[in-house]
Amino acid sequence: MMPLWLDLLRTPMAAPETPALRRWRLCWLGLCVALAGSILGRALLHVAIGRGASAAVAGLLLAVVLVGLIYWRRKLAADRDWLDRMGQEPDA
Repeated sequence: MMPLWLDLLRTPMAAPETPALRRWRLCWLGLCVALAGSILGRALLHVAIGRGASAAVAGLLLAVVLVGLIYWRRKLAADRDWLDRMGQEPDA
């Protein structure tokens, strides 16, 4: 019997990343960085755009959540499909 860690190491854990999934991932990461930057620099943002700073941060937060939900849903579906195909026997 194989140790669990070796069995997990040999098990495919995720589907290969498609160009579309890569774009979604990079967009989501970019939005996360922009949100973090806007939170850390909120005083400068408030000076630059005034009362709209809070709305801008809220808009970024909403975008992070929406893009993240779309990305993770597509990613999990691709992984599920990949693992289903890996479990099937090739046609003879």
